Amino acid sequence: MMGWFSRRGAAPADEGRWVVLDVESSGLDASRDRLLAIAAIALRREAGAPRITLGDSFEVVLRHEAAPVDKANILLHGIGVGAQGQGVEAAQALAEFERWVGASPLIGFHVAFDEALIQRAMRAALGRRLANPWIDLADVAQVVRPDVSGRSLDDWMAALGVQCAVRHQAAADTLATAELLLKLWPKVLDQREGDDWHALSRLAAQRRWLPR
Repeated sequence: MMGWFSRRGAAPADEGRWVVLDVESSGLDASRDRLLAIAAIALRREAGAPRITLGDSFEVVLRHEAAPVDKANILLHGIGVGAQGQGVEAAQALAEFERWVGASPLIGFHVAFDEALIQRAMRAALGRRLANPWIDLADVAQVVRPDVSGRSLDDWMAALGVQCAVRHQAAADTLATAELLLKLWPKVLDQREGDDWHALSRLAAQRRWLPR
């Protein structure tokens, strides 16, 4: 089922398939640091609550040769110099990601960082941006569960009982984020905004009016 137009002039977003994603990077500066890896998993919206589709997933490490070494950063995400050197060339990796995503809306936790890294890499490697709409699950969470005071993904996982096999590993973090969305889903419905992409978008937009 195809839904609303994501951005002016862009193709309509696919309401039947949402994509949850996470990235790994060489640092925390989205305007300067390198995109190292992308992991994503699809959620199907055929009927009722979103359903995680493990067989519809994507994961890639981008190639970076002779990259500066940040040992602390490598220890965090585990993507060492060898793995970066054996990764997929950026243009190929990002083109494959773009094809896999299709028209699906994109969801992440504190997703502005992920979006900035991916869009900068897309412009550099392919000369274009992803036109898909993006939603920050952190904003949705704050609106539907104001009783939870945490801000980090770890805080929300602990509060809602979500387990993560390996934190700061993109594929594991992506699955944890998808499971967090499912945990929040009953509260999303309680808001009576609907049960589609429009509803998540409206709830995320409400975050700007809440006290920080």
